[in-house]
Formats: sequence, structure tokens, C-alpha cells
Amino acid sequence: MKKTCIVLWIAALFLVACSEQKPSGIATIERQQVHGDGTATSLYSGDAVDYDTYFTSERLRLDFVLAGDKDHQQVYLSELHREAKWAGSPNGLIDPFGYGQYFFEAFVGEKLVYSKGFSTLFEEWRTTEQATQVAMAANQTLWMPFPKEKIHIVLYQRIRNTGMLEPFFDCDVDPADRHIIPGAENDFAVVPLLNNGDMAHKVDLVFSGEGYTAEQMPKLHQDAERFMDYFFSMEPYCSRKDDFNVWLVESVSEESGVDIPQSGQWRRTVCNSGFDTFYEDRYLTIMDQRKVASVYSGAPFDALFIIANETKYGGGGIYCSYAMGTSDHQLSNEVFIHEFGHSFAGLADEYYYGSTYLDYYPSNVEPWEPNITTRVDFASKWEDMVEEGLPIPTPNEEEYMGHVGLFEGGGYMTKGCYRPYYDCRMQTNTAPGFCPVCQRAINRMIDFYVK
Repeated sequence: MKKTCIVLWIAALFLVACSEQKPSGIATIERQQVHGDGTATSLYSGDAVDYDTYFTSERLRLDFVLAGDKDHQQVYLSELHREAKWAGSPNGLIDPFGYGQYFFEAFVGEKLVYSKGFSTLFEEWRTTEQATQVAMAANQTLWMPFPKEKIHIVLYQRIRNTGMLEPFFDCDVDPADRHIIPGAENDFAVVPLLNNGDMAHKVDLVFSGEGYTAEQMPKLHQDAERFMDYFFSMEPYCSRKDDFNVWLVESVSEESGVDIPQSGQWRRTVCNSGFDTFYEDRYLTIMDQRKVASVYSGAPFDALFIIANETKYGGGGIYCSYAMGTSDHQLSNEVFIHEFGHSFAGLADEYYYGSTYLDYYPSNVEPWEPNITTRVDFASKWEDMVEEGLPIPTPNEEEYMGHVGLFEGGGYMTKGCYRPYYDCRMQTNTAPGFCPVCQRAINRMIDFYVK
């Protein structure tokens, strides 16, 4: 299930010195790419980054606006925030995966000190029919450790017809600027559900509630604990339970439930979430990413899941942003684990049927997601895991269940896009679990956060 965006008012620009020109020296900055066989090619030639030299223990939040249509986009910085403790590993400052439709880097002088890939609802929207007819805008948020000195930030966009990342925005951020907004934006309690140790070397999974009133906080706790129990019942999370801390933000909404436009239901909630994203009935998302950031502004986190207090089937997940699903449908647990796969490990949808997306995976570009391929660069994916003697492509027949192969159909496309397994939780809710390829991708992401 994919993700949303909406027209939003663009806030005043400040705190930055921006340039429309390509930043000098940025084009030569290279990254590290993890390959299918587990090796990593180091594409960044600089020295290792010492956390204490460049960062405080706090978190910097950057709020910005993406605006445009199918063929064009622009970015505008709106606010900067100094927030709660940074939860990430001090050894995980440079992104090794290269996932996401966007990439973001921070420099002190010529030294790369932080990088992260991410995706947005806005980029998804740009693949829809509506984006060919009208320009829109969406709020987006990024987080990084709070710098000790001035940093230069560069934002990259992935070009759809080449798969390459190109810079399209840069600015300077001075941590001493008096306009950086300090502290949490709410007084929501942050409650531990599972504490396995130092957050710097654990994956800190944080739940929050959407559409829970103050009187429904006991229900939110019950729902979060149920999701947590289900989470640790499935591999690879079951075997990696000791590598996680789990928290709950007691986020209170004015009304119970969420927006369901196709039913005429509208609710006043803390994140203003709703179904019918891109006019897909079951696609549940939050239109304003800054509302999500506001809810979690007082909580240290590595991964977010938002529990919507509803009975309807649906959810959504965005890589390195958030995932969400409803609390009370009979398949709520299954939706949760699937959507979290998107947001945490960058896993793609493996199902293939009609969609609102236009050519979401070009046939001449290898997708960045680790569990689908167009065969442009299959060697970088799971080619090393394909069983010897298995037909390639592998027929979509039951006799090949339980084998890692190359099954045509995935990423919403019946032809030209391939998945690694006959059935997996990234394809159906009835699959017994994640396939070996998805499990490997999840384990690598866990390793990154806990190293």
C-alpha cells in the first residue's frame, strides 16, 4: 500500500543562505552501496565521522515544502527545530543503502558528516494522473543530529528515467541562529513499552495514536501492545527482539476516528489523517508531514508507526518517514507489519494489479528497493540467493513456492518487474511471513541502526 500529498500553505523562508546553482564540489561526493551478496562498495572517500566532534546529543528537524507537478518540482525551507535526544547510532551517520526517491547530505566545510535517503508522498503523487493536470505542494520533514557548527545541506532528487540522484536544493544552517525553535511542540507523555538498553545501539520503534481521545488512552495502550506482540512474533523481528526498544507517544485527538471521505466522515484529529489518498479507498495517510513531526517532537525515535483508531481496512508506509494502519480491522496486524516494511526497510510492494500510478518503475531503471528488480542490475539485488537450477524467470506456479527465484509481477506491474518469492508479506496478508530476501533487507537495516 502506498502513500499522500495535498496543497499546503508555504511558510516564510528564513535561517538559510540558498543557491539555485549546483553546489561546488557536491557532484563528486560519492556514497556507499550495499550489494545483494552483502558486500558494500565504499563510494565515499572521506575519513570516518566522529559523532562527538560534529554533533550534540539533540536532534535537528528541518521542515520544508515540496511543490510542482509531474515534470517539475521545487523545494522551500520553512522552519528549523531543536528537538529531543538523537536516538541513532553514533556509528551510523553515513547512509550505506542509497534507498529512497530523495537523498540528503550535510557537510562541515568539504567533509560529509551525515547523509540519509528518504521518500515522500509528494514524489508518489507526481506519478499519478492528477500531477499531469495541476501543480500542488506538500510539507515534508527531515531529521539529523544537531550540529555543533554551521553545516551545508544538499538535497537530491532521483531522476525517474535514469535512477540517478541529482542535487536540486542547498542551504546553510547555523546552529547558533536565534530563530531555531527549541523543545517539543506538545506535552504528550512518552511511555516505554520495551526497554532493552541504550537507544544509541537499539532500534527505537515509537508508536503514537491518531483519533484517540483522552478517555481512550487505555485503548491506545492495549492496541500498541498488541501490535508490539505481533511484531515480535514474526521473523526476522522475533530473533532480533533484543535489538529493539519500543515506546508509545500518548497523542490525544479532539475526536475519535479518522477522515473517511468516501463515507462523508470527517474527524478533528492530531495529525488530520484520512483514507482515499490518491482516490484509493483503502490508502490511509497523513497529508501534512509536519503534523507527524509535531507529535513526535518530544520523543527520541528511529522508526515510527501511527495507530489510527478505526475499524476500516487500510494503511500506508513511506520510507524513512512513517507507517500507519488502523487498530480494529481483522487484518490490522497484517497491515501493520506490511506497512512497517515500507517505512523501515525500504521494501517495495510485490503485488501487481491496476493502480493509479503511471509507469512507477521504468523498465530501463533498476528500482532502488531491495526486493524488486527490472533486471537492469539484478546482480545488485538477490541474484546470489537464487537457487541453482531454478528457471529464470521463475514460473508463477505453486511448485516453486518456498524457493527464491525471479517471479514476474511486482511493484504494481504484471510485466517487466520481478519479485523474489512466490508469496511474501510484501505481496499478500496471507503469506506465512517475509521471504528470505526481505528478511535479509530487514536484518541489514537493523544492523545499521544498532552498530
